[in-house]
Amino acid sequence: MLFDDTFKTISKPSEGIFRDKGSRFFAYLYPIQSEAEIKDIIAELKSLHPKASHHCWAIRLSLDRSIFRLNDDGEPSGTAGRPILNTLLSFDLTNVIAVVIRYFGGTLLGIPGLINAYKTATIDAIQASEIIVKTVDLVFKIEFSHSVMNEVMKVVKEENIKIFNQSFDLSCTFNLEIRQSQVNNVINRLEKIEGLKWKA
Repeated sequence: MLFDDTFKTISKPSEGIFRDKGSRFFAYLYPIQSEAEIKDIIAELKSLHPKASHHCWAIRLSLDRSIFRLNDDGEPSGTAGRPILNTLLSFDLTNVIAVVIRYFGGTLLGIPGLINAYKTATIDAIQASEIIVKTVDLVFKIEFSHSVMNEVMKVVKEENIKIFNQSFDLSCTFNLEIRQSQVNNVINRLEKIEGLKWKA
């Protein structure tokens, strides 16, 4: 196989905590599909922790290690978002946001202390989570006549393809989720079916 089309993520939100010199660090991990979800998650956590000093976070989306965002939220640059992100990278988690909320305890922790605190809180949340493996799936839309329904369903069943939207009007339309490593094979098989059309 030329590429790996699986990735590790978490099945549901989880939490962790770390304490150091009176400061408390609450870590929250959420599975996400897009950057659009960040705003709501941060807003929800800010309403849950209105008196916290900092709400720092990092996200990883897609298998490309260069696609990420992070936010130190007022902590010294590189002491919060980066250690959170590095922890996600070291556990190889994708499609995840990690938010660590700090309540300042009155004693400065210094740069190494902050890096350690944000990292350790994130690790605690990861260890409390259920890590799952998902496949990278691509979405396609096909249109075909009722007369070839059996042929289409045979390919769908044999290739274990997910149908997540279907309509049966004058012709049939399916939205398919096909695992990336299977795409070429599935396309070759479906294209042999008479009258089947691919739709953008």
